Amino acid sequence: MHDQMEQVKVQYNIMMDSIKHTSFQNLQGELDSHMETMSGQVRAHQAQQALSLHKVDMEASVMEVGRSVLACGNCGSDEYCGFSSGSPRCEKCTICPAGFFLVAQCSVHADRICQDRDECLEIADLCGDRQKCLNTPGGFRCQGMTEREASSGMCGHAYFYNSDMDECQACNECDGEPVTSPCTFTTDTICSGPAAAAGYSALSLSWNGDVRLPGAKGHVLAHAFPSVQLQIQGRGDAGLLSAEDGRLVLRQHGLVWLDENLSVSHGCRSFIQLCLRMNNTDGSEGRDLSGFRVEQREGRSLQSVSISGVAEVAPGQMISLFLRSASHHCNQSNEGLQLYDPSAAPLSLLWLSHDTGAVAMTAQAMVSAHYHTNYRPVFRTTSTSDPYVVGLTHDGRGIRFAESGTVRFVFQQALYSMGQACVSEGFQLLAYLNRNGTGMELCRTFKPGVHYRDTSLSLSGVAKVDSGDTLGFEILSPAQCNVRFFGDETGISILSLVWVPAALSSSLSASVSHIGLPLGAVRNKPLFFRQTSAQVTQLGLLGKGSTDQRQDFVFRERGTASVALDLKLIHSCNLVKVTLLRRSDPEGSVGGREAEGARPVPLAQQVGGQMPEGSHWASVSLRASFQVSNGTAVFFTLDCVRGRVNQISYLTGSGVSILWVAA
Repeated sequence: MHDQMEQVKVQYNIMMDSIKHTSFQNLQGELDSHMETMSGQVRAHQAQQALSLHKVDMEASVMEVGRSVLACGNCGSDEYCGFSSGSPRCEKCTICPAGFFLVAQCSVHADRICQDRDECLEIADLCGDRQKCLNTPGGFRCQGMTEREASSGMCGHAYFYNSDMDECQACNECDGEPVTSPCTFTTDTICSGPAAAAGYSALSLSWNGDVRLPGAKGHVLAHAFPSVQLQIQGRGDAGLLSAEDGRLVLRQHGLVWLDENLSVSHGCRSFIQLCLRMNNTDGSEGRDLSGFRVEQREGRSLQSVSISGVAEVAPGQMISLFLRSASHHCNQSNEGLQLYDPSAAPLSLLWLSHDTGAVAMTAQAMVSAHYHTNYRPVFRTTSTSDPYVVGLTHDGRGIRFAESGTVRFVFQQALYSMGQACVSEGFQLLAYLNRNGTGMELCRTFKPGVHYRDTSLSLSGVAKVDSGDTLGFEILSPAQCNVRFFGDETGISILSLVWVPAALSSSLSASVSHIGLPLGAVRNKPLFFRQTSAQVTQLGLLGKGSTDQRQDFVFRERGTASVALDLKLIHSCNLVKVTLLRRSDPEGSVGGREAEGARPVPLAQQVGGQMPEGSHWASVSLRASFQVSNGTAVFFTLDCVRGRVNQISYLTGSGVSILWVAA
């Protein structure tokens, strides 16, 4: 077939040369002669056209060559002169679908030609045995493959398992559009659509990507390491950012808020530290935006970590993730450092245009040796994009606001503790808002303690603030627990905050409902919530029945959302999974019922391991940012693998906070 196509191209070139030297009176005769010759050649080889060429009719394409020169005006660079409607007109060039490759480029005379890729021939050891592989348009099918095998990644890189078609299909590449959610083992890439790609008049955008260890396996590191850069991957909006050499390279001015959900197990004799780092455009050293210490545990159980950070960025600046070890005595076993592979992208980014008038601020908590039960940190400012709007109080214990707006904040504090009471009772980190001399608790989180070891606490929340309000924090420790709080330049004791004007933002806070708690052998059960903040027009908790038992968070205006969940529970599970999902059919999902055949799409997931030995409670947190439109509905599920959920704290330590910013 290729030889015949080459012959057609040669004769076409001869024909065009002839056209240049032929008068318009003789043009029709010349064209008719050439068309008859070439059409006959193409018909002689129609039997060979069973090669599944996509959107191509060779005879029609050849006939269009002559007519398009005279009939169509000036077509665009991504258009060709077509006759599908019976009369000549400029038509958009076909985009090769995922799983097809380009055979011939689009020209003014003919559409682009695409051919299905035969993965069974091109990829070695596909399906474990080539005899079990069946090529299909845009993908392939493995005979005998179960849905459980597909969910573990049997389809391979850049392919996902389509349960409706029972086959592996190539992931959508979005053709330059922003990516809302990257491809996973069981879901296709979700594109933001052409509206988001039209330009950067947008006020807010989001991006999501995968994070892996370096090397072929991507989830296991078997050797000792002082520092290792995690590999950030994802097909993003090239106009906003790109993933290059395992780092994010920013392309636009603005403010960025980042969240990473990491599930890790390690065999180090001391803690390992997860660091979020930003490098400058001039290649200088840069600075750590945030740092979180993951303690040493007996039995190498899986630990869940949520880390967040904020920065004002410019084109060319780079953001990376590192794991650092305080000891070289790490990972000498074959298991080494391991990352759990979640069902959704673990890294998310919220980008805010300077046109929003948003302000970013970071402040470091001062070092303190502390042996009391209540500790209120004192901060010093490390960066702020507008010190008038957001700054510190005179004593450094609070953050004051000069104008009304909505605030997303996270406070992370590293500590070293001694005493068995630290382990059994754990620590609580709470945030409170002071308005007109009256303090009000916003939220609190729980973290199991440690004995003669290092760990970190982290709390993320939202607040609606007015001029004159102040935000403060407090750490509650057990009475018989000795604690030392640390602070340095690696972001281990840092407050990160972004403030958005009230006209462009809104927020919602909710606590876990005491009604319908998923207890016992829990497999993918929904979590129900009770809204604790005032009603707003942009989003709300919807569902049938009592207002104390609502499942879906529904958005009523287009924008970008930043979500944080904390859960305090008692369990005997081998793994605890918390997943944030978006409904595929919001119109038919009120009350939690999905339309037939429509499956929710996972947006984010956090996975924790067994409860720490000696601790009364465990905790898990999840953070993510994503695009929303009018009618977008999201909800949370809880999954316990091999064990039971015995209790969930609904009074304190379990809740959701959501920041919404206009698009």
